[in-house]
Amino acid sequence: MTGRVDPFIGTEVTTLPPATGLAARWWWPKPQVGNTHPGATYPLGMVSACAYSGAYPTGYGRYDLITEGVPTMIHDRSVASGFTHFQQSGTGAIRKYYNYFRVTPMLEPLDVLGRTWEIGEESAEPGYYSATLDSGVRGELTVGPKSAVHRYTFPRHRDARIVIDFSLGGLGIPHGETIPLRARLESIGPGIAQGEIVVEGTPLAVYIECDAHSWRQMLWYDRRLMPGGTRLAFDHIRPTTLRPFGLMWAGPSEPGETVELRIGFSLRGIDQARANLRADLGEGRERFSVRRERTRKVWRKQLKSITVDTPSTDRETVFSTALYHSLIKPCLALDESPFWPADGPFVFDLSTMWDIYRTQLPLLTALVPERAVELGNALLTICEEEGNFPIGYRMARGSDRFSRQGSALAQTFLADLCQLGLPGIDWDWALVNMHADLRRTYGEDFLLRGFAEPISHTLDLAHGYWCTAKVAERVGDRALVEQFGALAAQWINAFDVATGLLRDSTFYEGSKFNYSFRLLHDMRSRIDLAGGDDAFVGMLDAFFGFGAEPVVQPGIRPSLEELAAGYALGRFEGLNNEPDMEAPWAYHYAGRPDRTAEVVHAAVHQQFGTGRGGLPGNDDSGGLSSWYVWASLGLFPVAGQNRFLLNAPAFAESRIAMGGGELEIETTGFVEPRRDGPPQYVQAATLNGDPIDRTWLRGDEVHRGGRLRIELGPEPSAWGTNARPPSFPS
Repeated sequence: MTGRVDPFIGTEVTTLPPATGLAARWWWPKPQVGNTHPGATYPLGMVSACAYSGAYPTGYGRYDLITEGVPTMIHDRSVASGFTHFQQSGTGAIRKYYNYFRVTPMLEPLDVLGRTWEIGEESAEPGYYSATLDSGVRGELTVGPKSAVHRYTFPRHRDARIVIDFSLGGLGIPHGETIPLRARLESIGPGIAQGEIVVEGTPLAVYIECDAHSWRQMLWYDRRLMPGGTRLAFDHIRPTTLRPFGLMWAGPSEPGETVELRIGFSLRGIDQARANLRADLGEGRERFSVRRERTRKVWRKQLKSITVDTPSTDRETVFSTALYHSLIKPCLALDESPFWPADGPFVFDLSTMWDIYRTQLPLLTALVPERAVELGNALLTICEEEGNFPIGYRMARGSDRFSRQGSALAQTFLADLCQLGLPGIDWDWALVNMHADLRRTYGEDFLLRGFAEPISHTLDLAHGYWCTAKVAERVGDRALVEQFGALAAQWINAFDVATGLLRDSTFYEGSKFNYSFRLLHDMRSRIDLAGGDDAFVGMLDAFFGFGAEPVVQPGIRPSLEELAAGYALGRFEGLNNEPDMEAPWAYHYAGRPDRTAEVVHAAVHQQFGTGRGGLPGNDDSGGLSSWYVWASLGLFPVAGQNRFLLNAPAFAESRIAMGGGELEIETTGFVEPRRDGPPQYVQAATLNGDPIDRTWLRGDEVHRGGRLRIELGPEPSAWGTNARPPSFPS
């Protein structure tokens, strides 16, 4: 699967073929670009490295900041001013863009540092990125869990240079830069340097080795060299006083000569950065090829965890890349917390929890349960140390925790770990923190009034109480189980019984329609509130556009009136955004899995493709890609509820290496799907030879592995129309 990954998918404006049929009825309110980058990454590692243009949103690419519609270009071609570290993956406007320690190979004087060169001959694979600047210098990058290795090949020149800018951070767009508050760097000896910057309250240390020992090694400040200087220190930097500063090696180069630069990173000081470099790379020069191969092997193992059978190389590329994008974030950084002294799990770039908790975190739990437990413990430590579970968590101290996007999302993730019985978490400790967190921020209104505004938080909190009750049940606290059950029942306060939809409120990146079809813990009562099965199916049909006219998508800089008219359609966002990503499976609870098959078929085969424009919207740390992985396998996790819903797979066969064993998904009657072709419907299913007429499996049934056999046909059947997925009235 590694060879089929294309890290360039999602790096440019969406260029999917025009939608047809059902998919043409969906409306895309958010940016039509994947916002991914092709840089070198390590599975759930701290570090990434990529060419840097300063453009939105990762520092790679050509676009200006955009929150709706088609992004505008600020570069008419691919350019770079160097190569930076720590990039987001697929996120939107989260105000945290990193791109620290820009490394620039150049043949010009230091005065021109910051200019851009056109780049070409780009190549990328998991763990590796390369590009050639139009100066003739070729850069290659690879990374380990806590390190990066650069290799530069120079043409003949009397004074080639490698320049590291310690002062640069963020993006080269208005209000996109990140200014270090304090900094120090030191030249230790030939080819060795170290330093630390404090950015947004976070200390980020580096230990650097460069193999250009015959070159001059110098510090520089304000683009002026400091011959003989060995140390720079800044106790307080303000945006008005910032002047660029850093380190440089310079000397003559011969054609084809390579220089290797190795950087160890740590959030806990220079000594640990040095130790991380040694742990990742070992001793000695020319470690690039060794590290690249080790990272390639790790990625190969991760990507082999799911295999699919298809004659289409394009479909295999889309799937493999989606799996790759699902395994980049969050950044797990064991023993690296800069904010408290204790060792143990630490996490950052949990940047879009409201997008990833439903699909990406369940995927991590399935494929790498030990890392999921590590993440769970990291979240619990954050809650204990800082007073609340994060909705998002960056490599930064303090605010911007994204609380307006959602509530009680960590409770959902922890409930899945608990119900699966995964070892490694103290559930008494977890229960204390889960309970305390539910009473904070929006939770206060929920307890006092029975609901919270924005009204979607009422659904979050009610489900959070239901999830926390599962942990209370595990530790044997019956009083809390009953207390939480009553609070979980307050989800109903979010709905208008006259319409069967959520009450009017403000909504994050959507309308009341996009949030009205979530998979609640008590879907039976939710459907009754809507007027029963037929009425609920009718509402879903209208939401997905059955029988409606095609829509026109927003273009460049859509007006407020255009956006308001689009939201007024009350239509599915079609995977351009994630707030309604679970809605296609709501049909299961009303006995219409055939409708799920039709919606998911249109989404899987029309909203994803090959090429740089192959994603319909922001990938959001793998939230979008992990949806594709699950949907194309014919499974969908109901987050927090220990359930998977079944649907027609998009592949004839697939194998998933779960934590408890291999799950084989086989089909009969399968027809290789076409982009605008008809869907297939489940006729019957067996698990390990036993017939199942239900449209769902328990989480433990899926995670222990086995053989799931699904019979498909061209027409809907009676399968799953009577055995509804469980609902849990409180």
